[in-house]
Amino acid sequence: MRDRFHGRIESDGRDCEAPGCTEPGEFRAPGGRPPGFDGPGDWRWFCLDHVREFNAGYDWFDGMSAQEILQAQSPVAGWQTESRAFRADAGASAMPRWADFDDPLDAIGARASAIRRRAARTDANAQAFARFSGPEREALTMMGLSGDADRTALRRRYSELVRRYHPDRNGGDRRHEAHLGRVVEAYQLLRKSRALG
Repeated sequence: MRDRFHGRIESDGRDCEAPGCTEPGEFRAPGGRPPGFDGPGDWRWFCLDHVREFNAGYDWFDGMSAQEILQAQSPVAGWQTESRAFRADAGASAMPRWADFDDPLDAIGARASAIRRRAARTDANAQAFARFSGPEREALTMMGLSGDADRTALRRRYSELVRRYHPDRNGGDRRHEAHLGRVVEAYQLLRKSRALG
């Protein structure tokens, strides 16, 4: 039986997890594994006094950068991305068009072939990235370049990013200055790279 107002969940013999406490563990708190793709996560169980103590010391923003904290506190947090159902194609491009096939197994086979082709492209990109050192791979990611980029693509992308983020091109807006600095550092590292063709 659950008392929804207080968050109490009858313990069924579960003890409080606080060291030395013998009270029933009727209140849950986040455990070591957070909820995610592979399940709801873990819970820790405490008595009322110890869950209050846990909550008083809990920091939801622990491990986040200042930028991540600002984004999480934004009133529109979570609404910036377009969900699949509301995209222009409603996610239909990822699924087989059943009417295009006489046999449903052909549609499933076409879908599987598309997945294999996408995986092969991903593998090829991973192999292309493998020739770079760790810092060079991070620099490529910062620049938004794939592993098969050459020096011409690097210069073109660098020019594009400088034009986008430089304060002189943004009416004196200096908000992107730190990002521009990281782009310049990434370019300086990559232009000296022997792995870049």
